[in-house]
Amino acid sequence: MTTVPTQADIDLEIQQYADLAVPGRVHPDRGYPPYRSSALRHPRQPLVVVADPDAVELSGPVFGATDITDTDADLTVQHTGEPLGERITVSGRVLDRAGRPVRGQLVEIWQANASGRYAHLRDQHPAPLDPNFTGVGRCLTDDRGGYRFTTVKPGPYPWRNHDNAWRPAHIHFSLFGTAFTQRLVTQMYFPGDPLFRYDPILQSVTDGAARERLVAEYRHELSAPEFSLGYHWDIVLDGPAATWTEDGE
Repeated sequence: MTTVPTQADIDLEIQQYADLAVPGRVHPDRGYPPYRSSALRHPRQPLVVVADPDAVELSGPVFGATDITDTDADLTVQHTGEPLGERITVSGRVLDRAGRPVRGQLVEIWQANASGRYAHLRDQHPAPLDPNFTGVGRCLTDDRGGYRFTTVKPGPYPWRNHDNAWRPAHIHFSLFGTAFTQRLVTQMYFPGDPLFRYDPILQSVTDGAARERLVAEYRHELSAPEFSLGYHWDIVLDGPAATWTEDGE
């Protein structure tokens, strides 16, 4: 029988790995040991060369400005009633390495509800679903590279990586580029979360400054009186100050 690792086991592995980490290295190893399922998920075979990269776009998802509606960026008005939870506004800018705005960028988000449960058939942990919250939204960046979402703060949730494993509250972000093959995916976290130190996914980014760039900043001036709390999070696509993404670029 395989023994399920405890949080103490994972903490020790995280520390051992951090001690061996190369300073300034942002992207984690694909087989990061404390993140147990990464050993099963990362590619082991040589990459397949696509003879005609443009042909991939013929069968991939496409979008245009006319596909985005006014309510897509407000996850609290997409159903007949209001969702439960702490209403928040998340805004920021998408920038290149020189601080220039990336205009017309499709930004997508998805997240758990306030109880920490996704509207997904495979999420069956005992937390309530919210009939008025699906947890998906999208918008296009404006001329300043700005984006803005209204949603509810997601709750932490168990994920069975080890005994008593909990993911910190986070929102998934997708940046589409100009083609599906340019898509980047990352996660935004909330300041002061006590689960940061216990989470092997976040801790797999061993560079402390890079981890900090994944955490949004609470800004009181972005909070709307009697309506929502405001968080600011910029996404930098490349360069030394780049936001970490799943492919490390």
